[in-house]
Amino acid sequence: MKILVLRFSSIGDIVLTSPVLRCLKQQTGATVHFLCKESFRPVVASNPYVDRVFAFQKGISEVLPALRAEKYDLVVDLHRNLRSLQLKWRLGKRSYSFRKLNLEKWLLVNWRINRLPAVHIVDRYMACVAPLGVQYDGGGLDFFIPEGQDWRQRIPAAEQPKQPFVAFVIGATHATKRLPTEKLIYLCSHIQQPVVLLGGKQEVALGEQVAAAVGAHVHNYCGRLSLYESASVVRDADLVLTHDTGLMHIAAAFRKRIVSVWGNTVPEFGMYPFYPTGMEANTSFQVNGLTCRPCSKIGYAACPKGHFACMKNIPTDAIAARINHPDSPEK
Repeated sequence: MKILVLRFSSIGDIVLTSPVLRCLKQQTGATVHFLCKESFRPVVASNPYVDRVFAFQKGISEVLPALRAEKYDLVVDLHRNLRSLQLKWRLGKRSYSFRKLNLEKWLLVNWRINRLPAVHIVDRYMACVAPLGVQYDGGGLDFFIPEGQDWRQRIPAAEQPKQPFVAFVIGATHATKRLPTEKLIYLCSHIQQPVVLLGGKQEVALGEQVAAAVGAHVHNYCGRLSLYESASVVRDADLVLTHDTGLMHIAAAFRKRIVSVWGNTVPEFGMYPFYPTGMEANTSFQVNGLTCRPCSKIGYAACPKGHFACMKNIPTDAIAARINHPDSPEK
């Protein structure tokens, strides 16, 4: 059997498909191919449970002839949008699609009516392939770093932190998922271990500002590392402090202790850190009781209400205490 799995974006969403890829390969013996956007190819390119990765820049027409030539037996749609619907129609193959729950998310965002099932999106992904007799194996997420893609080969020894250190993912695609600068500085000032700041090129200046304000125990790696190299920092960290980002899910794939900070999005969307069965190593911090939250299932460039209370009121003292004393009981 030859199966094409669809998940076009983004980093975290593709990492969350990894249990499906593993279980499909191990339990059916199928040839498994994956289709995503070109910019996200590295997320899945090194996955040993995927036999081939197809990717497109702007549209599926770029790869449609090659996909047709593969003569798939089945398409597993873990994206479920207009583009994936068009592709399935053009391929004309049997397909399974996961429940996206757009109506339920709309009700929660617009009317604060929670009709979302209390299950992780991984469970909904796995339900998509249940008709094949494929079951979740309890093994959590996967992320694979190719040989030679290690942060210590990129960062000079003089700029490397002493162990143990905290990896702090200060970036996020949308501003309403990110802590204000003053809170980043406060947290870094109160974390007792060395701190490595992770983010993309757009966070370089922010990282420099935070590192300059706090001092030598903060190491700004924003914009200096590839995805794989950033993932290797996460892998080597003692703890990962993160917004709702792709690196949060990569941290869960490495079974790291996580402190996750939630702004306009909420864990109830079903995309909180996902660990192997029987393991729980995440502590979530969020401002409960805000009538405007969640304001979006994705995020905004600025708070729609102007007050940004979901992040400005985050209890930074409690976060620092949790990081500095991880074995203390939660209050």
